Amino acid sequence: MGHKVHPNGFRLGVSRTWNAKWYSDKDYTDLLKEDIAIRRLVNKRLANASVSLVEIERGINHVTVTVHTAKPGIVIGKGGANVESLRQAVGKISTRKVKLEIKEIRQPELDAVLVAANIAQQLARRIAFRKAIKQSIQRTMKAGAKGVKISVSGRLGGAEMARREWEKDGRIPLGTLRADISYGQVLSRTTYGAIGVKVWIYRGDVMPERQAARENAPVAAGGA
Repeated sequence: MGHKVHPNGFRLGVSRTWNAKWYSDKDYTDLLKEDIAIRRLVNKRLANASVSLVEIERGINHVTVTVHTAKPGIVIGKGGANVESLRQAVGKISTRKVKLEIKEIRQPELDAVLVAANIAQQLARRIAFRKAIKQSIQRTMKAGAKGVKISVSGRLGGAEMARREWEKDGRIPLGTLRADISYGQVLSRTTYGAIGVKVWIYRGDVMPERQAARENAPVAAGGA
């Protein structure tokens, strides 16, 4: 039996932090529903703005929503009109004061969610899945990734029987906690059914300062 672990959940608290930063005892379910509604709204309103991640941080009477996007110009709009209308829309969902922040993704080729979304769009346009995968792998490796793996599953090429195909380049150390692995999972709605796209991108190791501190630490007396 396979024991598959989500790369993000596996590294939480070690080399990756939470996407929602808040704590509540009594209102947990209401706030969770609010979070889900905010994420759905942002992803729906910014469907063409290459949004990779929506972070939500809560204070006593305010909510900070951080949108990570590869196209900040589309999100902000002319004179900040789009971002203001989005802030007002989020404000209708939440009872607290809403603050909206936009963070630009400098290298979208190294973000697994954006790579997966790009492949999903190509599959919806009936581009051959192998061509889409190989081109994405080449672009990602050229951008400086140490390894990439792409998996697609479903009725590939309109075949009668669903199957899974994958390609990889470089190394993907999924069991290493310090490895910075970007993981993305996107569904492509094609005319002959849904095709799932999964992408793993290994971007190097994080926490080198801990390793350096360990190497430079003085050896205890009597130890070797």
